[in-house]
Amino acid sequence: MSKTRNYLNMSSICFYFQVHQPLRIKRYRYFDIGKKSTYFDEQGETDLNNERILRKVAGKSYLPTNKLLLELLERYPEFKVSFSLSGLAIEQLEDYSPETLETFQKLVDSKRVELLSETYYHSLSFLYSKDEFASQVELHAKKLKKIFGVKKPAVFRNTELIYNNELAVEIEKMGYKGILAEGADHILGWRSPNFVYRSVGTRRIKLLLKNYKLSDDIAFRFSQKTWREYPLTAEKFAHWVNAINGNGQVVNLFMDYETFGEHQWEDTGIFDFLRALPGELLKHPDNDFVTPSEAIARYEPFGEIDMLEFVSWADVERDLSAWLGNSMQHDAISKLYELKEKIYRSKNEKLIRDWQRLTTSDHFYYMCVKWWSDGDVHAYFNPYDTPYDAFRYYMNVLTDLELRLSDNLS
Repeated sequence: MSKTRNYLNMSSICFYFQVHQPLRIKRYRYFDIGKKSTYFDEQGETDLNNERILRKVAGKSYLPTNKLLLELLERYPEFKVSFSLSGLAIEQLEDYSPETLETFQKLVDSKRVELLSETYYHSLSFLYSKDEFASQVELHAKKLKKIFGVKKPAVFRNTELIYNNELAVEIEKMGYKGILAEGADHILGWRSPNFVYRSVGTRRIKLLLKNYKLSDDIAFRFSQKTWREYPLTAEKFAHWVNAINGNGQVVNLFMDYETFGEHQWEDTGIFDFLRALPGELLKHPDNDFVTPSEAIARYEPFGEIDMLEFVSWADVERDLSAWLGNSMQHDAISKLYELKEKIYRSKNEKLIRDWQRLTTSDHFYYMCVKWWSDGDVHAYFNPYDTPYDAFRYYMNVLTDLELRLSDNLS
């Protein structure tokens, strides 16, 4: 006989993993302008080669973690997870590591792995062009249908969890029922991220807010030997989750998928931790696992969340400053979107494709000049020597793109 669940006294666990790899711009010099129209290193020319990086990450992270998740899904019928795979990540998996893509397809085929919507190019398009945003979301949904055979997802996840009230309104118009966002302290105040909320200005959009403390305990602090909770064990982590029972609906553990094996290397014990975690969590009779769509279907909103300003999951500020915090970033993205109308009017597929790839948020992230701990994180992810190099190469590419556009329209 199956046990009866009392959803008022339990806390569900919702795992969400972001899978994204940008197409990094090569070191595009001033003297390349007007001579070379290949902007992304896909031929193994330099250390920025996107194929090499994708294969490295797949070998260290995606393949072993997918294999482990398939084992856990077979071992624990209650276990569930969710993913958002950017269109660029799917493209590169198709081209460079089809065996890895096949393991993602096997996960989805289990029917206990949910895929979420996002912008195809992992872009900041909502901030600059609602038409481009809608186009990229639709393109992403079509890619999911083609590769995974799934219908349009019910839940949306914007790039880097960037969210505000206006986004929720637009997402509702597009037919979604829920959206993921950051459980930022300056927004929540005394409230807990462990409840489902309703978006201000919408009729039915429900918000799932990241429990950033518990998520970051895994994603960032797991191998930090100076952390007072080091070493983190599955038993200890489950104890923290269990303490939420009776005072929360759902514990949202959101993180980059590269946490496993790439950001936290295998020798840290991260795979052993993940292998043991579902079993430890299920030892508590009131715990279970849900996908985002199941969470919003099961739980009624605890209240409304009002986010007038944009909130993200990046850096201490949890705002847009990781991508738009300095004049270089603003100049680069403003120039990019100034070209949009002419680019589409050209009807040149190669020009449009290159422009779309330049909307990826990572290009602007690499231009960040923050200091202290946030600066260390940006430096870790930056493939260029300095943020100024990232800006220079990007602007050189835009200059060349504009020249090609002028030639096309003349």
